[in-house]
Amino acid sequence: MASIQIRKETGCLIMDFYFQGFRCREQTALTDTAANRKKVQKVLDRIEADIAAGTFDYRRYFPASKNAARFDAAPAGTATVTMAAPSAPVASPTPLFKDFAETWYLEKEVEWRKSHRITIRRELDSLISRFGEMAVGQITKADVLAYRAELGKVTARGKETKLSAARINKMLNPLRQILNEAADRFNFPTPYQNIKQLRIKRTDVDPFSLEEVKSILTTVREDFRDYFTVRFFTGMRTGEVDGLKWKYIDFERRLILVRETVVLGDEEYTKTDGSQRDIQMSQLVFDALKRQHAATGKHSDFVFCNRLHNPLDHKNVTNRVWYPLLRHLGLKKRRPYQCRHTAATLWLAAGEAPEWIARQLGHTTTEMLFRVYSRYVPNLTRRDGSAFERLITQSIASQALPVEALKENCDV
Repeated sequence: MASIQIRKETGCLIMDFYFQGFRCREQTALTDTAANRKKVQKVLDRIEADIAAGTFDYRRYFPASKNAARFDAAPAGTATVTMAAPSAPVASPTPLFKDFAETWYLEKEVEWRKSHRITIRRELDSLISRFGEMAVGQITKADVLAYRAELGKVTARGKETKLSAARINKMLNPLRQILNEAADRFNFPTPYQNIKQLRIKRTDVDPFSLEEVKSILTTVREDFRDYFTVRFFTGMRTGEVDGLKWKYIDFERRLILVRETVVLGDEEYTKTDGSQRDIQMSQLVFDALKRQHAATGKHSDFVFCNRLHNPLDHKNVTNRVWYPLLRHLGLKKRRPYQCRHTAATLWLAAGEAPEWIARQLGHTTTEMLFRVYSRYVPNLTRRDGSAFERLITQSIASQALPVEALKENCDV
């Protein structure tokens, strides 16, 4: 499981490998170049080959290393394999879970957004407290199932109910990835085989009715009316609307170009490649953005900003503007994200093409549109099959039956 790391302070390459259950890190004097990486990789390949053969001599490779003394007491290679009965297979040692988990995190964090890194770090700390001192190759399926059962008895923070199935699955995902990666690198059967995720109860979206939208926009604070108008009638995600910049507003073509998002105060790439899209402005949205431009266009890069001209803090807006407004109007408490669901259902109710709606929302297909939103269309449009009934009835009634057919019917 050897890998090449970089020391930030010096920019030099580090050899990172495991020997006798210990994580060993040895710094080189080589800077990070393609040629130097090849040199270091060749040394690591020889080290791993010697470890596998039981002939690795730490001091021979790193004579001046402080780590060498740790392995001087025992003959080279004596702890690299566990010898059982002659007929038993040879078991290779594996690092402690806490060490391998940290290595896995360092290798993967470059792939993640800041919010996801924070989430994984939190879950990883919990996993290390539970499995940290166990060798990663010694964790069994029973251990995983026992931990899952323990989580099922934990009370959710700030609630009186137990952790949901979705929350437990989310907490176990890093464990699954770590064990599967370790199994692949150290060549042992993954203990996560045939462990399925807990079944998650389906939750319905809860969009606002058109009358509720009117009530909200009429009552909301003046400085947030245009903000929620854009949210209700564009279907933009919270991070997308909070991170919207004036350079992405095309008044001439009446388009909102979704190119960035704000997550935990940081400007980032959108959720997915499919989220990169151009949203057509309705007249209401066009007018709202024109008013907003007069208010903030000369003061901030962001369309909607605070007094310091920085992006809005969605938690602050939710707790100080949104929830008090719903309480004042006597409306059921719902997250601001329901504005996005409201836009989708209103577009469907208006009879817009599903493909167009999917593009506006940043979906690559219409599958989610029909699965999640279509059930609201009859309630919003009163089209519960009666339109089809009237069409068929009127069509058939308008066609007079031939005289011969009428005579035959009378003779029967």
